[in-house]
Amino acid sequence: MGGLTEAKLRALAGERSFERGLPYVDEVSGVEFGDGWIRAWVRGTERYEVELLLGGRRKPAGTCDCPYGREGNFCKHLVALGLTLIAQEADLARRRKAARDRTRGLDAWLTGLSRGDLLALVREEVAEDRNLRRRLELRAASARGDVAGIRSRIRELLDSGPFAQYGYVEYADARAYADQARQAVDTIRSLTASGRAADAMTLAREAIGLLAAVVESVDDSDGRLGEIGAGLADAHHEACCAAGPDPEELAHWLVTRALDDAADLTDIDPLDYADLLGERGMAALRRYAIAAWQANRTGWAEKHLMQRLAKSGRDIDMVIAVHAADLAPNGHTHLLIARELDTAGRTAEALEWAERGIRETADLATVDTALIDHLADRYTRIGRPADALTLRRDRFAARRTLLAYQQLRAAAIAAACWPTEREKALALLRADAEPADTRGGRVLVDILLDDGDVEAAWRTAGEYGAHDGQWLTLADHSRPTRPADALAVYLRLATRLTHETGNRAYQQLVSLLLGIRDCHRRLGTPDDFTAYITDLRAAQKRKRNLMRLMDEYGL
Repeated sequence: MGGLTEAKLRALAGERSFERGLPYVDEVSGVEFGDGWIRAWVRGTERYEVELLLGGRRKPAGTCDCPYGREGNFCKHLVALGLTLIAQEADLARRRKAARDRTRGLDAWLTGLSRGDLLALVREEVAEDRNLRRRLELRAASARGDVAGIRSRIRELLDSGPFAQYGYVEYADARAYADQARQAVDTIRSLTASGRAADAMTLAREAIGLLAAVVESVDDSDGRLGEIGAGLADAHHEACCAAGPDPEELAHWLVTRALDDAADLTDIDPLDYADLLGERGMAALRRYAIAAWQANRTGWAEKHLMQRLAKSGRDIDMVIAVHAADLAPNGHTHLLIARELDTAGRTAEALEWAERGIRETADLATVDTALIDHLADRYTRIGRPADALTLRRDRFAARRTLLAYQQLRAAAIAAACWPTEREKALALLRADAEPADTRGGRVLVDILLDDGDVEAAWRTAGEYGAHDGQWLTLADHSRPTRPADALAVYLRLATRLTHETGNRAYQQLVSLLLGIRDCHRRLGTPDDFTAYITDLRAAQKRKRNLMRLMDEYGL
């Protein structure tokens, strides 16, 4: 068994998947042995097929068709099969030998059959197994060069009708449909392998269109249709490499597909075909893309394609033209242009676009914060601290927040004029902090705290109000100088928490109790704290986790 152990399974799967796999051991069925592999079914949300690869010098590996397993992970279903094999270790050698004997026996029997008997056997199996019949029919059509027959069969494979109820394929039936649709990918690839790449290219395009037409009517929560779409895209690329299609025709199809509503299904990147397109094809690709963009300058897909082509050709002016055709009202697009120009070394133009973004924004309060930061940074770098300060001052006047204040402070310190700027900023904040406007007062409290002016913050909180978090911060900062005031805050907040349950509330309460104890110590009233804790324990004794936490902190 290749030395499979619980420790190896735990290492392969990780602690979480290993633990989650334990309950699934009883769901393992249909264990089948082969040469170096063991397959089985594991019942989970669905019935999943799992395969463990054992033996040899390599470490054990496995595959599973559950969503997590299809991403390449060693999932809980593989853990369940591994644990099943470990439990049956004494019988494994015999079962693997029996599997090898059966394989050799079957091969010998088939080899010994006459042509007539072998044909009769195949016909019998084809009559019983619908999927086998389809696969053989496709291989036969491919061998005959029957493109019409293959096209008809691919249409059947991608038809979701037989799996749909009321026109929609539910999650429970999506897997069966995907398993059938996946055969279309294999068929197209087999055509390329058999020397019929031109037919494979045509059928791949048709199949992509058919899949795109049904994707909205299938519950593809597990992403199976996305995998099939990617498979069809790969099959198309392989066929194009072998067939050598007309570059202009290929360019037109690629642009059309990139702008299609279902482009994400296959995620075909036209630039992946650059070698096949050559100079003539790439010129056509750009021509078709420009025409599409000019017809719809605000379309996301058109802009994205144009930007990709422009960047690949290092055409910075085209990148700017695409952005400039659809400028965002908050200056974000101006920022993108400025960054592109900076990267290209065109710093003067970059600065001009950034400044234009500020000018063309109707309300400085709504301008993209990243644009403000970008322009202020550029001003600082080129030795224009006064302009950086003006920008930060105007932004703060339009949007009085703690972050805007912090940025104004940094700019004013750099310009060596912070005391004056601070007084102007605080005057604006005090004008906002009217008794009826609690928000303005709270912003002022945060800013005074950030400045380290705790006394002013206390006065502002008392005059205009503050939220509990601010009161707590004030109390924490003021215990050494205002222990009585801090104590009052802690007691009020603690009283509120005594009516709550849960470990989070208990941790917050204990933190407050530590503050209360420190305040009493500073006030010289430790007996009052002892009496308070005694009463609290008596009232909260049913909360065992709280009592345990208080014990840990000596409360």
